[in-house]
Amino acid sequence: MAWNLTLDHLKACYEKGIVTPRELITELLEQSQQQSDFNAWITLLSPEQLEPYLSKLESARPQDLPLYGIPFAIKDNIDLANVPTTAACPDFTYTPKESAFVVKILIRAGAIPLGKTNLDQFATGLVGVRSPYGEGKNAFNQDYISGGSSAGSAISTALGQVSFALGTDTAGSGRVPAAINNLIGHKPTRGLLSTTGVVPACKSLDCVSILALNCHDAATILDITAVFDSHDIYSRTNPHFNRLRYFQEGGSTNVSPFYFGVPEELYFQNNQQAQALFKQSVEKLENQGGIVINLDFDPFIEAAKLLYEGPWVAERLISTQEVKPESMLKVIRSIICSADSITATETFKEQYRLKELKRNCDKAMENIDFAIIPTLPTPYTRTQIAEQPIKLNSILGTYTNFMNLLDYSATAVPVGFLDSGVSWGVTLFSQKYRDMALLNYANSLHRSCNLPQGATGIFPEEKAFGIEPYYQLKIPDRQIKLVVCGAHLQGQPLNWQLTERGATLVKITETSERYRLYALPGRDSPAMIRDESGRGQTIQVEIWQLPSKFFGSFVAAIPAPLCIGKIELITGEWEMGFICESSGLQGASDITCFGSWLDWLKAKKS
Repeated sequence: MAWNLTLDHLKACYEKGIVTPRELITELLEQSQQQSDFNAWITLLSPEQLEPYLSKLESARPQDLPLYGIPFAIKDNIDLANVPTTAACPDFTYTPKESAFVVKILIRAGAIPLGKTNLDQFATGLVGVRSPYGEGKNAFNQDYISGGSSAGSAISTALGQVSFALGTDTAGSGRVPAAINNLIGHKPTRGLLSTTGVVPACKSLDCVSILALNCHDAATILDITAVFDSHDIYSRTNPHFNRLRYFQEGGSTNVSPFYFGVPEELYFQNNQQAQALFKQSVEKLENQGGIVINLDFDPFIEAAKLLYEGPWVAERLISTQEVKPESMLKVIRSIICSADSITATETFKEQYRLKELKRNCDKAMENIDFAIIPTLPTPYTRTQIAEQPIKLNSILGTYTNFMNLLDYSATAVPVGFLDSGVSWGVTLFSQKYRDMALLNYANSLHRSCNLPQGATGIFPEEKAFGIEPYYQLKIPDRQIKLVVCGAHLQGQPLNWQLTERGATLVKITETSERYRLYALPGRDSPAMIRDESGRGQTIQVEIWQLPSKFFGSFVAAIPAPLCIGKIELITGEWEMGFICESSGLQGASDITCFGSWLDWLKAKKS
């Protein structure tokens, strides 16, 4: 039988005594062996190797451990104690005495490793076929690639052999295979998940990624594993606002409106079905309250090219310097050994260029909640990849390669299927530490697509063993925070437009030191604009809470040139509020020096 392996459902099965971890793991191990033609695994643990994990759980209860009895897979460039790590290169193989930091956390939480999964050799590739342990095959159509480099991690999760899997993601290795195997693929903010015990690809950019059946599971695994590691020089502390409780409480999702960026020009390699799915995804987000902001994507594409055309490929050379070139697959050798010609001068020049591009990209992301892009233009058959291995791999990375270079977080979401039977998906991305917010938005989009879980044929709505399926928590009408600076302040002429809609005052505060205030001619309200030239200052503002159901009517009453945008507060937080188009300042008086609209009114009267 096909088990519903989502975390909540499996936990309920254990609590009701429907199955034990030992019974489930025995069944999943047999299933994985029967489906060996997909080439998902390099090493499946034997019953003897699994025994310590199963015995440990016999003295615990499902409610004692957050991941009690949850089966998971580990990409074979991540260490599991006393099990060989190959990175898909037999001559590189070693047997670690300790598990990777992130694997230790999962095992302590009660999860059970089923084995080590296949990958593109040294995590170099987005195809999944660059392995001496067999080409990874798509879970829906074996003629197609599985995607890589986290090939086996995606295949095993999609086929229902495990609940989730660990991959790595330097250039898209966790997102591309997720998209074409109908999975959620979350690439965390760099450094949130420790890379201690992970074979480096590009050490300064590497991320441990999560492949899961739904966004709730991905968010749960992220929350458990995002632990600071003092032995990892790139480790970061997860901020309090990026924790699971913000996913469970809805976070910023389902708040209307939200703003999302859509590139003005995209390429699908003439795949009209993929193009149509992308358009439908944008429309679904709009129907959920999203407002499209056009995004200039040129600097993002230019940044993406730096990963393999710039000096960062030299990091792959560092990681494999003890490996003889003849031990590598030919295509891997050609990529890694090309770094021999990179000079120190070129390295610094490209680092400067990346800094410049990141500033441009960050500015484009400044006033949006996230951006949506294809995860890949189109999937390819294994035959096509064999004919053009470098070119087509490069095309697969069109929309993934820039993410770690720019220090962004990203969630790949499947949104439908192509005529080939292969799934296809989009990626939502934002700046660092926006992981939970992204997973919230991704969850809303994913659920609206009503897709089965992986390739199991099980739908989230299905009920089994009397256990209700997981549903996103019912979120009450949300309260939208709104920054006001003029006639909507308490006691001012237009404040009634807020109070009659049930708005309440949250607090009085200030903007950051990047704003200027103007008195518009013939108006009872001022205009505030952002000023990056250094001539701005803090402006006193109020933050009000407005029920989301009234936000639309409130915004409709705002006259031009005023509009709603994101405002940076003195605390560094960004909230929606009144801003002005610079073209609307003709004839306006600069009153920034007064620091607030109320102080200017007092001075004007006196």
